[in-house]
Amino acid sequence: MAIIRKVRGIMPEIGKNCFLAETAVIIGDVQIGDDCSIWYGAVLRGDVNRIRIGNRVNIQDGAVLHTLYQRSTVEMGDDVSVGHNAIIHGATVGNNVLVGMGAIVMDNAIVADNTIIAAGAVVLSNARLEAGVYAGMPARKIRDSDEQTIALARNNAAGYLLYKEWFKE
Repeated sequence: MAIIRKVRGIMPEIGKNCFLAETAVIIGDVQIGDDCSIWYGAVLRGDVNRIRIGNRVNIQDGAVLHTLYQRSTVEMGDDVSVGHNAIIHGATVGNNVLVGMGAIVMDNAIVADNTIIAAGAVVLSNARLEAGVYAGMPARKIRDSDEQTIALARNNAAGYLLYKEWFKE
């Protein structure tokens, strides 16, 4: 069973048909939508401000979601994949987004729908990303979003809908 803990009087809310790995940690003001998966070693720390996650989102192994006290929140749309060891710190992430392994998205950044953040990329605080593919440190747009980009993000999220069912047996 995942660690699910009330902090400052607020208990996390978990949607329907979710998979929470035994070593996942979900704390405080966190709301998770339906059909999500929170994998091994992932930490969603809603102790200092809120974290809102849409439907069909997967937060992969070792990822961390956190915020700044009274200055940023995590707002995440539907069909998002947050890769292994990625960090989302007080950012807004749209729908159908893939955040690559080890990527970092900092406070008050906004990531548009249908976007891919490459593995290891760093999206700086207050950045406003339009749809596309971003890579580097700091992250820079390397190409516009197209049907291939949209399909890659969508297929990654869809794959995790299947994987989570294997662990619910």
